[in-house]
Amino acid sequence: METFFRPTIFKNIPQLIAAQSTRHGGVSPAPYHSLNLGKNTADQPENIVENKRRFCAALGFAPDRLAWSNQVHGADIRFVTAPGGAEGFDALITDTPDVVLAVSVADCTPVLVCDTKNRAVAAIHAGWRGAAAGIVGKTLQAMAQQFGTKGSDCRAFVGTCIDECSFEVGPEVAAEFAEAYKRFDAGRGKFFVDLKKVCAQQLLDFGLSENQIELSPFSTVLHNADYFSHRKEGGITGRMLAVIGWQETAGK
Repeated sequence: METFFRPTIFKNIPQLIAAQSTRHGGVSPAPYHSLNLGKNTADQPENIVENKRRFCAALGFAPDRLAWSNQVHGADIRFVTAPGGAEGFDALITDTPDVVLAVSVADCTPVLVCDTKNRAVAAIHAGWRGAAAGIVGKTLQAMAQQFGTKGSDCRAFVGTCIDECSFEVGPEVAAEFAEAYKRFDAGRGKFFVDLKKVCAQQLLDFGLSENQIELSPFSTVLHNADYFSHRKEGGITGRMLAVIGWQETAGK
């Protein structure tokens, strides 16, 4: 597998950068092998810098075009107008060209949205708290207010995350989700929650059709050889980035 997975839903938008990194093609040693893009890990900072350089170069842009936030598993949304970092946001939106939005994941669900009419994009980090709080729908509403975004003009990718058969939760987490998104395993006495389905439904509720949404076929747990999983690897692992942005300047 390559250093990134590029969603096919965006393939006919040539100026759009949109991808989710894998764990391949970097320089980090175990347990962060190899393309660790998470600066809040115990990996050496120089490894992460080189990994980020490789990932961005593979997609055709420089790392100084990235915009991100230190995520807090909430539902706050940042309107981005320039590259750089922030604190406390789990979703980013922009219509500024050559700014590439990035969210960090290692089991949580990344969601990338492109409004092709208004050339606006969103990168969303949906952990179970954010998903339960409706972060995907709230981000789309923010795009509607800021850019005039409509569901009919959007395409979206619900990225690789922990899969339903691996996301075992207790009753207190299960209580945050409607029946359609969870099942109870009587033998194990646990609930299982489908985060991809939760996020996809929020896209549908905003007005996207099913053929405007792509769900990653991969799982951080079941495909752990290709993707980092915080749960599968006991919390000591790397991080992936999901990125999206309009590129109007070649090589930026």
